[in-house]
Amino acid sequence: MNDGLPFFRYHPDPLASGSIRASAERCACCSRSTGWIYTATFYTAHEVRGPFCPWCIADGSAAERFAGKFTDSYGLDGVSEDVLHEVTRRTPGFHSWQDPHWLVHCHDAAAFVGEVGYTELAAHPEALDRLRADMRMEGWHDENQLEHFLNHLGEGATAMLFRCTVCGVHLAYVDAS
Repeated sequence: MNDGLPFFRYHPDPLASGSIRASAERCACCSRSTGWIYTATFYTAHEVRGPFCPWCIADGSAAERFAGKFTDSYGLDGVSEDVLHEVTRRTPGFHSWQDPHWLVHCHDAAAFVGEVGYTELAAHPEALDRLRADMRMEGWHDENQLEHFLNHLGEGATAMLFRCTVCGVHLAYVDAS
């Protein structure tokens, strides 16, 4: 188990995102101390005493044992039941101010890259352009206000960056405190 973390197709770097970190704590599911624990959301009606190890997330045992999900299915419209199950029950979620949601592209869930500010987002112009369009549809009609807001991402608001697992295009949505 210490040779490496399991691979998560839809969250390929949970260490960088802070969703998994090194710890000597025991897993609430398997009771082992694997050296790693999950730190983000888990939705369940059951009492869970402690964090989960990445292996109990990857094999689905944590979600099954505690009848829960690591992320809500919001945003996952149009994906297969298998993909929906993998994202919600076998993929680490991520930290956010608002309820996190997953983005979809090419009829598949996108891979979560991480939380980014304007500079990192600008490195992916297709994500920035789509985010601008989405924000205009949500009521951001004043271009100056929109650009001011986007240029200050990282100061009370951030962008959640994703990458399509099929075509590689980047996507993002805004998360604010």
